[in-house]
Formats: sequence, C-alpha cells, structure tokens
Amino acid sequence: MAVSARTMLPVICAVVAMLSVRSLRAKDPPLTLDYYAKTCPTVFEIVRKEMECAVLSDPRNAALIVRLHFHDCFVQGCDGSVLLDDTISTKSEKKAVTAVNSLDGFDLVDRIKNKLESECPGVVSCADLLTLAARDAIVLVGGPYWEVPFGRKDSINANLELANANIPGADESLVSIISKFLYQGLSVTDMVALSGAHTIGMARCENFRQRIYGDFALKNPLRQNYLNNLKAICPAAGGGENNISAMDYVTPELFDNSFFHLLLKNEGLLSSDQVLYSSPLALQTRQIVKKYAADSLAFFQQFSDSMVKMGNITNSESFVTGQVRKNCRFVNT
Repeated sequence: MAVSARTMLPVICAVVAMLSVRSLRAKDPPLTLDYYAKTCPTVFEIVRKEMECAVLSDPRNAALIVRLHFHDCFVQGCDGSVLLDDTISTKSEKKAVTAVNSLDGFDLVDRIKNKLESECPGVVSCADLLTLAARDAIVLVGGPYWEVPFGRKDSINANLELANANIPGADESLVSIISKFLYQGLSVTDMVALSGAHTIGMARCENFRQRIYGDFALKNPLRQNYLNNLKAICPAAGGGENNISAMDYVTPELFDNSFFHLLLKNEGLLSSDQVLYSSPLALQTRQIVKKYAADSLAFFQQFSDSMVKMGNITNSESFVTGQVRKNCRFVNT
C-alpha cells in the first residue's frame, strides 16, 4: 500500500527530533584558521601545487578527493580514519560496502603527505590535509573558495561498522539519507547542497543499475536516448560493474549547478540523487533543488558553508588520543 507524504511527516519529524540530540554533545576543541601559521606556513602552497598537478593530469582527481573527505567526516568525524589500511588490529573503512571499488585518490594523498613531511615533519595531520585538499579540488574545477580552519588530529583507529552504517548508498530512500545527514549535525539544506558535488565525478554501473532497470526507473523514467546510452554501459544481466558514467553528463569536469538542472529533467544518474526532487516526500528538498538550479551563486554560497560545517565534524576522542600520522595509511609506532 502506498504511503502518503502526510502519513510519513510525523516519522520524519520524529527522526529529526531524535537525531538533533547529537548536536548537544560537548564541544570539541576549536579549529582555527591560523593553526599552521608558525609551524607550517607553506601548507597551503604545498597542497595547492600537488592538487593542481593532479587535477590537470586527470580532472577526476578532484571528485576523488572530495569523496574521500566526505567519507572521512561521516565516520567518527573528520579524523583521517578513512585513509587507514588494514592491519592486524585495524579493519579498514576502505572495505565498507559504499567504499570498496568506489573510493580512490589514496596515492594522491600519499604524495601530498610526503611533501608536507619533507617541509614540516610531524606537523600537518592527514585529516587537515584531506580537508584542505578537498577545498582546493573544488576551486580547481571552477567551484567556490572558502576558508579552511585547522587543528584536527588523526584517529588511531578506523571503524568499518560505522562506515557501513553512516554513508548513504546509491539506492537509499530520501528519509534514510536525511537521517544520516541529521545524525552528523547537518541540515536538509546542507544535504542538498553537498549532494551538488555530484556535478563532478563518475559513478560505477553497479551504483546506477537500479536507476535504469529497477522500480524507481518505471516511476521516474529517463529520457530515451540517455537511457539507451546508460544501458550500453551497464547491461541488465550483470557484468560491467566497473563501467562508469558521469553523474553530470553536461559538464562532467566543471563544478557548477548543472547537476540540479538534470534533477529537474529527471536525469539524475543515481536514485539517491533523483529522490531529492522526485520523491513524494521531497516537500522541502524539491524547493531547494529548484532554488539551486535557478541561482548558481546561492548554491555556491551554501555549498561553501556546508563544506565548512561538515569539515568541522570532529572526533572528540582523537583530540585526546589522536596523533599526526607520518604515513596516512598507518598509525605511528
């Protein structure tokens, strides 16, 4: 039996109330803009130069770094835990359902870290590195600039269980996605703005197969030519899981508001993106999508604010037991 938006509204409100409690936690030590002013004043130049080389070499590197930053912050706060490799005592978050075969860019992080360790040994945390690199990645593909506060410590552990639970999947419902953002202290507006990062980057066939063949496709059909192209990339019978398609086929290497225009035309590649506009429950998100499609400056401003807000999700424990890793893949011995 179909469930109406009116019926679901109390459920959504209950989720909002329950998850808002997270925002009442004790405040973590403040992050500051001048944290490295004396200890590593060249940090901006080093990260920017390495990101410039990487993005010029392959514009996809911008999306890879932003995605890493997102995954990092959504699992026990922005603490570099997503960068940790498997060890005897650590189960890497890289093996999470939403990460395996999807996350990349680790070699680029390694290169930046090596440069920072040569210039400022033991000073710049991997968590701060990733936050700054994500900002530079967006700027280098035409997106907005924002100031990045620093002072994060690197976690000494990863959390595969939380990685599996906290990261929204490609076929997730709107209510579930909203709840996962609220749990992080991020609003519905933050969620829609941050989803706009999908204006760059690619998605694997495995993540959009349900969008072109499943029940959601019947209710939200794609334009026939576009659908035919996607079916050629991603066959229904299986296989081709690693074949990729741009999430924004109009301007795939440019950070702009084209992503929202595609949602208005019912051409979001991922079901979890299209529900922002097409879900019967998208009462609030639909209006925000329309706003950002009509006003790119409003999108850029909110995206900047939301990235700062997400980057400020910190791991309280890491401020006590954390460290500045010499190698982002392993805890210091």
